[in-house]
Order: sequence, then structure tokens, then C-alpha cells
Amino acid sequence: MKIAVFGASGRIGSRIVQEALNRGHDVTAIARHPEDYTVIHDHLKVAKGDLFNAQDVETGAFDQDAVVCAYSNTRGAPTSTITELAIPLMMGLKQAHTKRLLIVGGAGSLEVAPGMQLVDTPNFPVEYKSTSLAHRDALKLYQNEKELDWTYISPAALIEPGERTGKFRVGHNQLLKDDKGNSFISMEDFAVAVVDEIENPMHIREQMTVAY
Repeated sequence: MKIAVFGASGRIGSRIVQEALNRGHDVTAIARHPEDYTVIHDHLKVAKGDLFNAQDVETGAFDQDAVVCAYSNTRGAPTSTITELAIPLMMGLKQAHTKRLLIVGGAGSLEVAPGMQLVDTPNFPVEYKSTSLAHRDALKLYQNEKELDWTYISPAALIEPGERTGKFRVGHNQLLKDDKGNSFISMEDFAVAVVDEIENPMHIREQMTVAY
């Protein structure tokens, strides 16, 4: 398959690129700063692209089987950019006539009880709140999208670099915890889940989550 990854130089995006390459897919890594992207592979192309420009998105998405958005508001970008990019992203895919979109989202919008999302719980870390609220606002925009075959993939409450085990649970919109009450996924296994969903779509126009 041909897969374009926006935000390919980020911690999660880079792992999605590597996972897709390891499975034999043709990957276009699209980064804001492609000069920082050092991966070389026979099935990899590197391109510069601005997610906030629908024309750039169209160019990057053209002739692709799937597009992954792994944007992270690094380098001082405000959290509001997480929500703002949803419109040019979806517009660019439509202009490119590419229907399959996978968004690396946040965990804050996952339910921990009926009607209660993680970001609204009393002990939710203050330092992550604005980012989580921006992700939740973006999810609402994707949920109103009826033309694209989007999937919004939320990680566990904690996602960090780790091992690739290929063994994890997949859920819908509820926070997954282990028997000790922990909610965790490695970035490597999160990337496995993303590429699994590309290869075998099970959550079209849905939110999904992964955790151990």
C-alpha cells in the first residue's frame, strides 16, 4: 500500500513510518522540516508539507491509499493548532480524492465512566489539559465528517517510547486499563495498531484506542 504520514519526524510519526516500511509498504514521510529527517529506505520518500495548507495536503495525499496525521504541537506551536489543522487536512484529502485518513489523537476524550471523559476528571494533569481539550475539539470536527473514511486513534493514558510486542488490546471510546488500574501503551505498539488499522480497517468513522 501507499501511505503518506504527516508529522513523520515526530516521536510517534517516525515509528509509524518505520512500522509501515517494515511491513513492505511504500511510505511518503511528510515533515515540516524534512532536512531533519534522516531515515533512508528504498520504499521511503521524504517531502515537505504544511498541514495548515489544504493545497500541500492535497499534494501529499495524492495517489495514496491512506494518510496518517501524526501532528504534534512542538517547537512552541499553540495547542489550538491541533484543532485548526482538521479543516485543511480534510479538505486536502477530498481534493486529492483520497478517502482513508487516520488521526493520531489524544486520550483525554476517552470515557472513564458514562458521560465522563478522562480530561474532565478532577486529577487530570494540568500541564496536559489544554492539549487534551484541543484534541477533543478536533475529534468533534472529524465526527461531523461523512465523506472521508477517518479513524481517530487515541492512545492509552500514558504513551512512551518502549518495546514493540505486537500484543495489546483494542477498544472503542473507553479508556482501557490493566488489572492494576494502569493505562499504558508503548509508541512502538501504538504504531503497530495504526498500521494494523490501515491494513485491516475495523473502525471507519470511529474513535478507537489501544492499551496493554
